[in-house]
Amino acid sequence: MRRSRKVKILATLGPASSDEAMIRKLFEAGADVFRINMSHTDHPTMETLVGRIRAVEEAVGRPIGILADLQGPKLRVGKFANGKEELTVGQTFTLDDRTELGDATRVNLPHPEILQSVQPGHRLLIDDGRLQLQAQAADGKSIVCTVVSGTKISDRKGVSLPDTDLPVGALTEKDRRDLDAVLATGVDWVALSFIQRPEDLAEVRKIARGRASLLSKIEKPQAVARLAEIIELSDALMVARGDLGVEMPLEAVPGIQKQITRAARRAGKPVVVATQMLESMITAPVPTRAEVSDVATAVFEGADAIMLSAESAAGEYPVEAVATMDRIARRVEQDPTYPGIINAQRSEPEATGADAISLAARQIAETLKLTAIVTYTASGTTGLRAARERPQVPIIALSPVLQTARRLSLLWGTHCVVTPDAADLDDMVDRACQITFAEGFGKVGDRIIITAGVPLRTPGSTNMLRIAYIGSDGLGGI
Repeated sequence: MRRSRKVKILATLGPASSDEAMIRKLFEAGADVFRINMSHTDHPTMETLVGRIRAVEEAVGRPIGILADLQGPKLRVGKFANGKEELTVGQTFTLDDRTELGDATRVNLPHPEILQSVQPGHRLLIDDGRLQLQAQAADGKSIVCTVVSGTKISDRKGVSLPDTDLPVGALTEKDRRDLDAVLATGVDWVALSFIQRPEDLAEVRKIARGRASLLSKIEKPQAVARLAEIIELSDALMVARGDLGVEMPLEAVPGIQKQITRAARRAGKPVVVATQMLESMITAPVPTRAEVSDVATAVFEGADAIMLSAESAAGEYPVEAVATMDRIARRVEQDPTYPGIINAQRSEPEATGADAISLAARQIAETLKLTAIVTYTASGTTGLRAARERPQVPIIALSPVLQTARRLSLLWGTHCVVTPDAADLDDMVDRACQITFAEGFGKVGDRIIITAGVPLRTPGSTNMLRIAYIGSDGLGGI
């Protein structure tokens, strides 16, 4: 089953989409990768979902990626004697380490790292920014604040700290347990929440030991400030616009989205745009015009994947949401302005043999109007370099490693096929032509371009280009 679009769709599983039949419907509607949100999923449920996705994968005969999204540090205020309180703008309100239930003047904040890190002038955003406080004084045990906007606060509401760099890593004890569990099931991607600094990735890499690729969610100002360093240590990025829009001005988020997507493209790392893309489809069978435009913008920007959250996890129309996203993406990619926009954002290749080969493959394929670019890739690196070029023709990534094919299912314009390694150069050409024909990308007489590393089975050694045509026997000719 080949997709007629280049951008990939990432669908979150949940109560509305957890049985095997629904997962298959979502795949057939257009989902390429499935996300399991560990904030709402226990280990037995996660293991069941992974098993069902793998069963669908076997049934459809296509590699399907799985992303496990770790919760990250959830910072919350304590409880109130009345469950909630009404505040007034301008009043003083204190967050402290006292364990008594809160009232209209104070509440417990069970996070000593916040009490010790916040400085006068720092903002504290409660309940996704609905209540904004500004610190006036802090002594390590309490933070005396002024209410800037909003009037309501209640038990266990979340706290965001856009101005404060917390001296804690992105992994909590729950995350460590979840990470061990998801790695044991063989998920392909692990998403890290609330990354602040590149060092936050080090512990996860040490635990993962290459068993899964790491996706950094950019949702804090501190991460935006150190974006280049975080990209270097990540395998992929996500523009997590929900929390990003809480911790930064809403009007800044579209520009930051473009900065992140373009920086990731320059680095050759996949980038996902997420949050509220088709939010109204949680309860409605059709999206708003503004949501359609939002999805289209991400596709025009050249994002590798676009993501559905509650729309597919808990909405009333999960299949329709995926199908709608698929239709929008296909229509954008057929728009006459699309190639020019994608080409205008292309960056210069790095001074490496692999980058030079990938650039040449795109230019040759587009100049000669070839049918496809076929890349042999064991580790996935060759596929990443090919997709970085954003060619107009499809990329067919052939890999002997199932895990590599699953990970590349997140990658723009890439159709992944698991196949044994070629025995020699002739077998490599024949196999590429056979698969291009069998997968519906080419017909007899069409020409393809093949990239690979010689000697074969040498990871990271992409150094060869070969143009071949599909013969009448399905094999390749030069």
